[in-house]
Amino acid sequence: MRRSIDDQPLTHAELPKGSDDVAEVSWAVAICDDYDDASPHVVVTMEALGHAGEGLAAHLSPDHARRLVRAISDALREIGEPVTTTPNTKEPV
Repeated sequence: MRRSIDDQPLTHAELPKGSDDVAEVSWAVAICDDYDDASPHVVVTMEALGHAGEGLAAHLSPDHARRLVRAISDALREIGEPVTTTPNTKEPV
């Protein structure tokens, strides 16, 4: 099973002013269990815009995915942003 959860391209228009040396990228999150043991993993992919299939994909176990969620939540708190529910699932982070 493979299923896309969400994806988002980030263009220069969406990046902060003064970030001209930052590449335009697209991120995607999916789930997949196409492994020998059929255990489900969260797949996070980062690609340069216009270069589909050339990015890096991290196949994260549930524990690693939760650690990434905690790290992003901590980063949001550090910059004074609230950690809220996701728009699609309404589950607290």
